[in-house]
Amino acid sequence: MHSKALEAEGSIFDRAKFVQRLKHEATTTWDIIVVGGGATGLGVAVDAASRGYKTLLLEQSDYAKGTSSRSTKLVHGGVRYLAQGDVSLVYEALHERGLLLQNAPHLVHVQPFVIPSYSLFNQGFYGIGLKVYDWMAGKYRFKKTELLGKKTVQKLLPNVEQNGLKGGIIYYDGQFDDARLAVNLAQTCAEQGGVLLNYFKVTGLLKDANGKVAGVKARDLESSEEFELQAKVVINATGVFVNDVLQMDKPAQDPLVRPSQGVHVVLDKSFLKSDTALMIPKTPDGRVLFAVPWHDHVLVGTTDTPLNTASLEPTALEDEINFILDTAGQYMTRKPQRKDVLSVFAGLRPLAAPAKGTNSTKEISRSHKLIVADSGLVTITGGKWTTYRKMAEDTLEQAIAIGKLTAKPCVTADLKIHGYAKPQPAPDHLEVYGSDAAGIKALIQQRPELSQKLIASFPNTQAEVVWAVKHEMARTIEDVLARRMRVLFLNAKAAIDMTPAVATIVAAELGLSEAWKQNQISSFIKLANQYLLEAYDPAALKEKSTSQVA
Repeated sequence: MHSKALEAEGSIFDRAKFVQRLKHEATTTWDIIVVGGGATGLGVAVDAASRGYKTLLLEQSDYAKGTSSRSTKLVHGGVRYLAQGDVSLVYEALHERGLLLQNAPHLVHVQPFVIPSYSLFNQGFYGIGLKVYDWMAGKYRFKKTELLGKKTVQKLLPNVEQNGLKGGIIYYDGQFDDARLAVNLAQTCAEQGGVLLNYFKVTGLLKDANGKVAGVKARDLESSEEFELQAKVVINATGVFVNDVLQMDKPAQDPLVRPSQGVHVVLDKSFLKSDTALMIPKTPDGRVLFAVPWHDHVLVGTTDTPLNTASLEPTALEDEINFILDTAGQYMTRKPQRKDVLSVFAGLRPLAAPAKGTNSTKEISRSHKLIVADSGLVTITGGKWTTYRKMAEDTLEQAIAIGKLTAKPCVTADLKIHGYAKPQPAPDHLEVYGSDAAGIKALIQQRPELSQKLIASFPNTQAEVVWAVKHEMARTIEDVLARRMRVLFLNAKAAIDMTPAVATIVAAELGLSEAWKQNQISSFIKLANQYLLEAYDPAALKEKSTSQVA
């Protein structure tokens, strides 16, 4: 449905309407209930709804709140996995990369990467590997890998370390906005007839007399209302929280996944001075590091640190921050310092739990894992953003068999994702909304006051906040600033500065109280400070400067 139609009719992606449907259809049996609103769960829900199954997705927080908003923003086959010999994973991912570019061109684009080479042997070695990478992509290849001379590397990456530089390799992969894609997938599911609810926590599983899973118990976290929802199949797609749902089914079983933390720091674009990304193929501990232009900033990461516990808001370790800054500094003429970090964020990858005695995430597969319990609970975990669609297809095939559903073919390989629009030659920041950009512009025409920027240094306007609440199911300041507009991930201080304006608009659109608004402001400032290396509170700074003047 086009944006103008959405504006005229009201959004079909509306939380209140979806809650009403649950109440009106209290005795209904869903074909599929998906637990988890990250990349995997949303992919499964889109696949199920587009095949015509009665589909419900429940997410305890916001869509992509966890791992799925905290990636390196790459749609890629995985050069690292090719080096490790995981050919089937790379082949599958390169195919899926091509489909994503085809189905969501407003969010996915071709990104050139340069690997600077400081030895001729490395240039030849990586050059051959990347030629194989090209060949594996087949008809979905983006552009041809080429060997570069020293001068060309310097031209493409003006800030690259010159000392000892011999040349380099340029290759092409995909880049995207992960949380925006998640929101668009949720909207796509709704357009296909699915029902999706954020801030709706699954608290238990329903079972029939034979001990088979027959649905879920859930609580609406906004109203505290409890629900019992029947389903032919329940799919556990909760990422790093997959063990929690497995425990509901069968307490005291061994964990299926082990979280691995990846950290990214965001810098001003002047550190790269280029639209070409820098790829460091081998860091001192064997990892890959990227410095990628993203939304007019530079994203640098990632780390790979095994953890024992999962949380919705993981925090970066000092060692991880130092590792990224030190390693990036070895390849940049302008060395990034702690004071240059605009935002730092951590994400947890759900890796299949390793064998006892193994603590290296490099030895844990990134392939997805699909498991059916004796109770019929279907669990999908592992994998990566790029392969979300294939993971969903595999999961649905299994779910159809388990739930004895009428078999219907998968249609997602050619399904255009909500917002589908070819990118404009002269894009503005609204390009990530795709076809919805017209709706935001129409909103500004109807309400000209919404054209006002939230703060002078960022292009985002008040209209985008209204749009996020009305059409993208944003419920909090964090939903808007972290995942609809991405400001928290780009510049946490800027996000804090936007907080009062965003709170006022969200409260007005949702009809919420002044107390809600003040509580939201204080909790968001507290959260945003976790993305900063030095605490920032504009109110405290104002008080301090006033007292100094006095």
